Amino acid sequence: MIDPISKATLDTIKKAGEPLETKEISEAIEKIIPNVTRTKLFYRLTNLRGEGLIKGKFVGPGKGVWIWWIKEIFTENKGSKKE
Repeated sequence: MIDPISKATLDTIKKAGEPLETKEISEAIEKIIPNVTRTKLFYRLTNLRGEGLIKGKFVGPGKGVWIWWIKEIFTENKGSKKE
């Protein structure tokens, strides 16, 4: 069973249709579920990545930035492209 934070996170990433930074996801989730800390969100993102529901990549030096996306979105877009 997926908790409300994880569900809202998945929905946010699916609706975006492009990779999102953790900060962008956090801002969207805050509108749906107030007072979700970055730590809680990152924990959910990491779990969703571990379950294979989303993809994630670390970019940048130091604390850096993580970007998150759903693989299916990009394969759908690739297949619908007309040449």
